[in-house]
Amino acid sequence: MADIRSLFVTRLYRATLSGHGPAIDAAELEASCLSIAEDDEAGQDWCEANGYPGYTSYASLTDLPWRFPIFGDLVRALDAHVAAFAEDLEFDLGEGKLVLEDIWINILPEGGFHGSHIHPHSVISGTTYVAMPDGTSALKLEDPRSARMMAAPQRRKDVREELKTFVSVAPKVGDVLLWESWLRHEVPMNMAEDERISISFNYKWA
Repeated sequence: MADIRSLFVTRLYRATLSGHGPAIDAAELEASCLSIAEDDEAGQDWCEANGYPGYTSYASLTDLPWRFPIFGDLVRALDAHVAAFAEDLEFDLGEGKLVLEDIWINILPEGGFHGSHIHPHSVISGTTYVAMPDGTSALKLEDPRSARMMAAPQRRKDVREELKTFVSVAPKVGDVLLWESWLRHEVPMNMAEDERISISFNYKWA
C-alpha cells in the first residue's frame, strides 16, 4: 500500500469579519468607501493616469483609520483575524508581531478587473468584502507551483481542490479572506452592473 501525503500546503483563511473585534456596520463601511472615493481627487487622477478601471486608494491615501473611525474599528478586527491566522500557520514571531502595513479601498465597476499579482515584502495579505453584487467576480488564486509544472499534463475536470491550478473563492459581504503574501491572485472582470467594493490590506513582521 503506497503512502501518499500532501506536502507544502498553502493555507487560506476565511471568516466573517464580525467573528473578531468590534462589530462593523456594513452599510456605514460601504458609505465611507464611496465618500472617500468621491473626495479623493489624487486617487482618481492616479487611476486615470494608470488605466485602473474604477477606483483604488492604494496610491493616494495612507491614513484611512484616521479619516473615518469605522476604519479604526476595522483594523482592530483585522488585527485579531491576522493573529488567529498566524497561529494556524505556526509562525514563530519571536519578540515581533504582525502589524498593519497598508490598507486601501478597491471599487470595480462593470468591466473592471485586477490582474494577477503578489504582494512583495509583506507576510499576510487579505481582503474584506463590502459590496458583492450578484454575478460579480470571485477571487482567483493560483497554485504557486504552476511555473514549475513544465511538461505535466492537464488535470482532470473533476480534480480535487488541493490539486487544482486555479481556485476561485466567492466571498460574501462581511467576509474576510487572508493568505500569505507570496500567493498569486487576481480579480477577474466584474460582469455585474453594480460596483464591486472591497478593502485590501497587508501585514508585515515588525
